[in-house]
Amino acid sequence: MNAPDKMSKNIHTNLAEKATDSMTASGTADKTGDSADPSILMDDVRLTLTSAAGEVNILRGLDLRVAAGEAVGVVGASGGGKSTMIMVIAGLERATSGIVKTAGIDLASLSEDDLALFRRDRIGIVFQDFHLIPTMTALENVAVPLEFAGKPDAFATAEVQLEAVGLGRRLTHYPGQLSGGEQQRVALARAFAVEPAILLADEPTGNLDGATGKAVMDLLFDLHDRSGTTLVLISHNPTLAARCDRIVTLTDGRIVGEEIPVHARDRGPEQGAASA
Repeated sequence: MNAPDKMSKNIHTNLAEKATDSMTASGTADKTGDSADPSILMDDVRLTLTSAAGEVNILRGLDLRVAAGEAVGVVGASGGGKSTMIMVIAGLERATSGIVKTAGIDLASLSEDDLALFRRDRIGIVFQDFHLIPTMTALENVAVPLEFAGKPDAFATAEVQLEAVGLGRRLTHYPGQLSGGEQQRVALARAFAVEPAILLADEPTGNLDGATGKAVMDLLFDLHDRSGTTLVLISHNPTLAARCDRIVTLTDGRIVGEEIPVHARDRGPEQGAASA
């Protein structure tokens, strides 16, 4: 075994041990937002950044629990900390204080290398701006994370994922040859290709027209329903957020409100989420 492979194996072993320790300490997950071991746990999370003008408090004691398989919509005014919350959940930004557990892992216990592999294997992220590699085809863009993860048949899997989002005839097209809606569908295929435990979507329809945005969201929720992936969706569109099992309102770095949409109110615990 060469050095990079040995290092990757050691990091995977560390992640597995930390997940086991976390599960043992907090109990086995159930299907409600009150689970002892939810898919996402944020407890009194604070994030303070330093600027030339002084300290800026972005997250101010944020508490959130998201059950495995639950879809949570996050709404609130711009600048309230929604995107920062997503970054902290994914381990792209470290909290100043508080507890952050994602997919059963206490992120504070991970090194930067551990976090990179953790995101690769367990987190899918869809951004407003697509973030496709312009010099790669649609097929190559979806295959990249699969190859990084050492998955066999990365290109065959990528082709299946693109066919699932209706792009089977656009495999060899570059991002610049695709419409905005098609680029976002490539981004969805890429996010779901690694079968993530959690999908984080930050304004995925922000750059799309209404009809195209609806089509992309129909696809996202269909993939979510079929895969059972936990979903956190940031949106300024209350209609889109209302398609989730639960809506939370984030203001000034804190969750200040919560609502169960009408369509989710009659669900049992095994069908949807309970309040956090």
